Amino acid sequence: MNIDEPILIMSDKCKSVLVDGFRFEIEIYRLDNQSSWTLEVIDAGDASYVWDDKFSSDQDALDTAVDILNNEGALGFMGKDQKP
Repeated sequence: MNIDEPILIMSDKCKSVLVDGFRFEIEIYRLDNQSSWTLEVIDAGDASYVWDDKFSSDQDALDTAVDILNNEGALGFMGKDQKP
């Protein structure tokens, strides 16, 4: 029996952003057989932050990531008190 695995669809809203001198990769994706989007942010140290909640659109996911990064700042988002 041949079981096809779902294909990962990457959003065209994925982007790299610089916040407080730190680079973050915003990745937004979904499986081809699903309509909701997953948000993942990868920091400069390659730590990955994946949201448990799914998003109805890739734009909603991007807006959430940008808002949180801007409001918390890079160090706040990464949970650090000072620069390395």
